[in-house]
Amino acid sequence: MRIRPLLLPLTTAAVVAVGGLAFAAPASSTTHAGTRVEAQRGGGTFGPAASTSVAPGGNFDLSVWELQEPVGSPGSPTTIPSSRLQGADGFQDSYFYTDTRDGAMTFWAPEKGVTTPNSNYARSELREMNRDGSPANWSLSGSHKLNATLRVVSVTSNVCVGQIHLGTGGSSTKPLVELYYRASGDIVLGTENSPSGGQTTHTVGHVAVGKTWSYTIAVSGGHTVDLTVNGSTTHYAIPSSFDSYRQYFKAGSYNQSSSSSTTKGARVAFYGLGVSHG
Repeated sequence: MRIRPLLLPLTTAAVVAVGGLAFAAPASSTTHAGTRVEAQRGGGTFGPAASTSVAPGGNFDLSVWELQEPVGSPGSPTTIPSSRLQGADGFQDSYFYTDTRDGAMTFWAPEKGVTTPNSNYARSELREMNRDGSPANWSLSGSHKLNATLRVVSVTSNVCVGQIHLGTGGSSTKPLVELYYRASGDIVLGTENSPSGGQTTHTVGHVAVGKTWSYTIAVSGGHTVDLTVNGSTTHYAIPSSFDSYRQYFKAGSYNQSSSSSTTKGARVAFYGLGVSHG
């Protein structure tokens, strides 16, 4: 069920200093645990966001994330723990790396790659973790937010760039919500109808391929998903059938198309990424 949209004005851009350098943060961004400094992105111009010569862990706080890549054994993709992602010399490869032109944390997911047992699609994607290394697994009560500033560099058809995924509490392996970016430029939210499946889609914005945009996926009061895309907020009721489940966030490039091609796929660049719980 879709609840009446609420339009929120953009706030004034803030300036954040890191390592003696100051960067203007996007007006729609908020700094939380897991967020790195964000640079002002406007009109398709991409100035330096942070160091272009370090691994993503040198620009982002990756202490609350684990990486899954589209390689490994069939049905068992390779995962990189937080301990290996952190720091300027942290993990990076052709699927997860710092763009040397603008410092973006970049995810590449080809149409052909190793997938999980419950998906036909490859991904290069972060999974939320606790700082002690255990998997994040939070209840719907309270306040939980995932915010990001990003651009989809290329996409064949459709890519998921953010999720709230079901954790423990039942047998379902479905997401609660998925935020998609389509090759047409449409930004679409998929809300799951029940833990057993069925997804309802809602078009929530439009941004041309290669242009920067921002989102916040939040849960408030245990019963509502609040989605903000470029300052415009819509609200979606959470069905009571999800009450027994705990949750966690995911973000990156979860490609939504498959083929025999290793050169076609979805490449997504993040300029800011953060989570908060309260």
